[in-house]
Amino acid sequence: MPFKPVEHPKCPKCEKSVYAAEERVAGGYKFHKSCFKCGLCGKMLDSTNVTEHEAELYCKNCHARKYGPKGYGFGGGAGCLSMDTGSHLQGQ
Repeated sequence: MPFKPVEHPKCPKCEKSVYAAEERVAGGYKFHKSCFKCGLCGKMLDSTNVTEHEAELYCKNCHARKYGPKGYGFGGGAGCLSMDTGSHLQGQ
């Protein structure tokens, strides 16, 4: 019987094998310790502040900013509600 090496899971961020000594788990995916950081701000994450969205990691603040509710009262401010299309700036 030929030798078959053990298949290790691949890190979704760097696509390299993740070994047990360096793995961090979020959302059913296994990441390297060095890859376990927020996709927007780069902050190092742990089990208390990690949020996973389609195999991408975010801290809770960045996830809420990117995928949370938008509009007045949700941190976007009244500027998000503007219906101005910028047509007055086109002729300049």
